[in-house]
Order: sequence, then structure tokens, then C-alpha cells
Amino acid sequence: MTQSDPRSIIANAQAGGYAAGAFNMHNEETTEALVWAAEKANSPIFLQVGRAIIPHMGVRRAFEMTSRIAERSNAEYVIHLDHGSWDEVLEAIRLGFTSVMYDGAHLPFEENIESTRKIVEIAHAFGIPVEAELGKIPDVGVKVDWNEYYTDVEEARRFVAETGVDYLAISVGIVHGVIPDMPLEPINIDRIHEIRQATGIPLVLHGASGLTDREIADAMAAGVHKFNADTDLRHAFRKGFESVWTKGDHQLEEAMAEGRARMVDATVEKLRLYGCAGKSSLPRAA
Repeated sequence: MTQSDPRSIIANAQAGGYAAGAFNMHNEETTEALVWAAEKANSPIFLQVGRAIIPHMGVRRAFEMTSRIAERSNAEYVIHLDHGSWDEVLEAIRLGFTSVMYDGAHLPFEENIESTRKIVEIAHAFGIPVEAELGKIPDVGVKVDWNEYYTDVEEARRFVAETGVDYLAISVGIVHGVIPDMPLEPINIDRIHEIRQATGIPLVLHGASGLTDREIADAMAAGVHKFNADTDLRHAFRKGFESVWTKGDHQLEEAMAEGRARMVDATVEKLRLYGCAGKSSLPRAA
């Protein structure tokens, strides 16, 4: 199969009141886990080349690995660049990504607008939608003043109007990573609704591994139609791997296979939670 249209996947999610699942791969086995889960759940999926794999493998090799595995499947998929720099976004466009996230959130607001606008112009010339981020997302366990981290509603309104970005990743109390048994502050559902009303475009939440089922449902109702999750899936892979590896003299491949199987199940669970299971526009394989 070839890559699907990300705009159609998000538009269908918006119309149906659910969200697309977007997950990062880290090697061959985790890529297979995501693709196999999408097949098993009959769900569209965003396969994300993200910040962990790029230093390890580079954008090109990660794209080639993901393409090779996904093309052999019957999954409805998009290969998406996650948190891309300027140069990485341009490389992704040349390689054949059909969806990109340009991350200028670390820049001063005016510079973020200007650089994002230029990326949007370039990407749209190739028919590629752009996700951007506004606000700051801390790592789990870091004490922050959330008033300084939340996405500002009026800034979001202006940012979207002046950049033409297609989707906006926002900060509403989410964090990167998960610490087991550590309670997190509830996310601000009202802020999601306010940003959606101000911008009129689908919203994205990163750090979805830390959210409760209730928060997922409320966030979708408020305007979130793409969730990025990674930590829960990595933890599932690790548990599977260690269940074999700690027993002693086993082949590495056997441990990796168990990790992959656990990650398939964890990903299917996410796809069902987001409501996109059963929503693939492609016919099921016979």
C-alpha cells in the first residue's frame, strides 16, 4: 500500500467525533508493531519519525525503513515527521513524507510565526499539510507554573491566521513521558475548547500516554483529533522484551518478538480508545 491522505484521515476523525492515533517507531520491530496493530484494528495510523530515532538513524534511513515495512501491509498509514527542525522538514518533503510537523515553539513568538509561515508555503506547494506547536510542554516530574506553559488563546488565534497551519499542537497540562504511579495534573479541557473556537482547526495533543480515558474522551469532544503517544507503547515493548531476556539464555530475536507482540496489543488498545479502530477507508485483507 502507499501512503494515505492525512487530510482525509483527520477530516474523517473530525466528522466522526474521534481522533487519529500517531505513534513513534524506534527500530524494525516497533515499526512492525505499529503497522500490524493498524491492520489488526482496521484503523488509520500516523507513523511518526520523531526525536528519538532521528539521532539514532537519521531522517532518510528512518523513512526508508518505515516505508519498506508499511508498503507491505494492508494498513491505512501516513508517514509523519514529528518535531522537525527547518532542515529536517525540507528533507522530509524531498523524501516523500506526506505529513510534517515543524516545531518552532522554542522561538520567540514573532519568529515562530514567520518561520512557520514559510514552512507552510513550501509544504503546501507539494500538497503536504503542516502541524505546528504553540506553548511549552514540560517533561514529566518537572515542577512548572502552568500559566507560563499553557497555549495562549489569542496567540493561537493569531498564529493560525497568519501561518495557515493545518493542525495545531497545544499545551494544556500535558507532559512528555510517564512515571509509573505518579498522578498528573488534570488537563485543561476548557482551554482546549477555547483554542478550538478561536482557531477553527483540528488540534493535537502530544504526551497522550499520561491521559486518563475520561480526559481522552473530553479532549476529543473539545476539538482534539490527533493524539501522539509513545511512552506507554515503549513500556509495553520493554515488558515483553524483559519477560524473555531476564530468563537467561535466549536469543535476542525471541525477546524482540515478545516486545513487538506486547506493543501490538498496546497500540490496538490506544486505537480503540481514540475511536479510530474500524475506521480505515481501505478494505480489509481477505
